[in-house]
Amino acid sequence: MKTRRSDRLIDMTRYLLERPHTLVSLTYFSKRYESAKSSISEDLAIVKRTVRERGTGTLETIPGAAGGARFIPSIDEAEAREFIETMTEELSEKDRLLPGGYVYLSDLLGRPDVLRQVGRLIATEYLDQKIDAVMTVATKGVPIAQSVSTFLNVPFVIVRRDSKITEGSTVSVNYVSGSSERIEKMELSKRSLKRGANVLIVDDFMKGGGTVNGMKSLIEEFEANLVGISVFAEGAFSGDRIVDDYSSLLKVDEINHTDKTIHVSEGNYLSKTFKK
Repeated sequence: MKTRRSDRLIDMTRYLLERPHTLVSLTYFSKRYESAKSSISEDLAIVKRTVRERGTGTLETIPGAAGGARFIPSIDEAEAREFIETMTEELSEKDRLLPGGYVYLSDLLGRPDVLRQVGRLIATEYLDQKIDAVMTVATKGVPIAQSVSTFLNVPFVIVRRDSKITEGSTVSVNYVSGSSERIEKMELSKRSLKRGANVLIVDDFMKGGGTVNGMKSLIEEFEANLVGISVFAEGAFSGDRIVDDYSSLLKVDEINHTDKTIHVSEGNYLSKTFKK
């Protein structure tokens, strides 16, 4: 059924937003809305201008018979900074400090609005790099990995510290916990990663970097490639971190154990992503 332009624009935008990084042909849209390709091209020009002006992302239009449109989601610096400032305030709330210097994050990382923005921020940092999979460790990093993978439109894989029969054959590594300096084990299903895959590691919280370093070792065991490391928050750590090349949205830079308060500031994400 032939569709009015206003309806077409709404449905076309929704379709593209739900399929990031996916090339959709003009022929498909033309048949979907029973409209001429010239009309579809005009519609795409409107969508392209709007997402650019709103800082929502980029709509790539590719000419030719094999061409079409591809939506690349991202976030602009102003919106990213506003979100991070809001998170620093919420994480600085009293009584978030947990034993061992960790910070309670579950309430924030259970909110769809927060996870959506975290996914956009991390995906934006890796716009120009090829990523085949997002990796995290069970369990609190899972919602972050899922959000990032949605915006990058790639699978996410979950590293576990104990065997699950549903995982089948696994590859395991031993690693040193950066905070407790204990030897621990993590493993990943052999079917999770392909040789040569480009992997992005994400996690909710990092102190000494031992867990992240363990995931780096797993990536090496799979003969895959580490593209980057991004964490929602990094904690104050007095020793030498095992991992030094990473991005963090937030940083816990002061802890008062007496009154159980913390001071949170922005991490290095903004300076790394929006370089002048």
